[in-house]
Amino acid sequence: MAKRFEALNRLIDSVRESNHDFRITTDPFPPLDSEKLAKTMELAKKGANNGAEDKPVQSAKALDDVEKEILNKVETERDDSYQILEDQLHTYATRMQNLDFDGHFGRIRQANISSLTDFKADVAGGRDELFGLRRNLKEADEELANFKKDNGLKRVAQTKSELATFIKWLIIVALLIAETIVNGIYLAQGSDQGLVGGVGLAFGFAFANVGGTVLLALAFVPNIVHRSWFRKLWGLIGIVLWLCLAIGLNIAMAHYREAAAATATDIGATVMTRLKTDPLALRDIDSWILFGTGFIFSAVALFDVLSIRDIYPGYGGVHTRYVKARDNYVYHKLDLIDQLKDIRDDHNTKVDTIIRDLTIRRRECASIIENRARIVRLFNDQQDRLEECARKLLTIYREANRQARTKPEPKHFSTQYKLERRKPVIDTGDDWNDKELAARIKAAEDELAEQMRQIGQEFESAVTAYHQLDNLFPENINVQTTA
Repeated sequence: MAKRFEALNRLIDSVRESNHDFRITTDPFPPLDSEKLAKTMELAKKGANNGAEDKPVQSAKALDDVEKEILNKVETERDDSYQILEDQLHTYATRMQNLDFDGHFGRIRQANISSLTDFKADVAGGRDELFGLRRNLKEADEELANFKKDNGLKRVAQTKSELATFIKWLIIVALLIAETIVNGIYLAQGSDQGLVGGVGLAFGFAFANVGGTVLLALAFVPNIVHRSWFRKLWGLIGIVLWLCLAIGLNIAMAHYREAAAATATDIGATVMTRLKTDPLALRDIDSWILFGTGFIFSAVALFDVLSIRDIYPGYGGVHTRYVKARDNYVYHKLDLIDQLKDIRDDHNTKVDTIIRDLTIRRRECASIIENRARIVRLFNDQQDRLEECARKLLTIYREANRQARTKPEPKHFSTQYKLERRKPVIDTGDDWNDKELAARIKAAEDELAEQMRQIGQEFESAVTAYHQLDNLFPENINVQTTA
């Protein structure tokens, strides 16, 4: 069966896509350790050495090399932190774009239309299938009704289940095997060939006895109950033929047993002579037993075959076709209803998932905005810390320089350093106001809920339409009995 609700499936795949592969660390901008950095850069030593030489001179306006090195270190750290911030902001912007609420809201509207259309198409396809099956059932029903009317039948056809029919045919096979064994035992007693030598002959008699009875029971004997006198004549002929077969074949087998015991040559001619002159002249009681068992096997086979199907010729076949058409229609209708129920339930499950995942995406959107603002605050704090660190480093250097000097210090030694702040550019084009987003999601949920209601309504209408086919093609009152 083709995959359904393609638009809904694409929508559910998109809203369930992961949007949180970024990592927010507790401290993305590690602070500089001013004391350790001062030791590493040997600021006190360099300050004392330069101060001993009265460097920089009092009139110097530019920073000396050590001061430039300090500021270069701090500003490099600021730029590195800014790059971290830019990377984080880019990640947040990408994640915000991937939330794609506008796209999802548009696809929800599209899925609402296509999903309902898909479901209606499935309903229509099932109705077309049932229409043909119901018409076939109507034709089979009319055939059965006409057959009963034409043949004056008011009773229900007597049919057997598949298991019962199989058992009936097993009985025929068992009769054939049992008669072969019985024939072999009795024929071996009157023959010097023994049991093995009589197996072929025993099977031949058994096959002719049982097989012939089966053919007569299937083709001729049932006609005895037919409404037509001509067909009754054929049934009567069938009964006569069966009596001739059952009596004649088994009496011949009994004579064969006695002839085989009397002579080893011309057994067939001897049997024919005995049948013509005195067919009932059996001298051995075992021969009569052999005749009786053969006749019983034939009679059992006859009644067994006659009970496999309804005895009225053709009634069983017509009734079987009707039952098959009815079962095919009923089971297919139930199967189609179950399929539509599964489709409806699968659709509703997907809709519930979409609604839940949209709510999750709303929380992700709020989290992205909050974390983005947080990292901007952390970067601003980092710039404040870097400025403070630069001031401490300059103070360490200048104080050491000042203590070692013999001449006055430059004027800029008393000037506080101010770090040039870098301001990040934040892309808020894809941002959503939480209240507005909540309202849009609520509207989408209402649309999806309405879609679920319409799918449920279409399901109920489909079930009603399927059952209405029963009124479009009404049946006669035909009921089956199964043995």
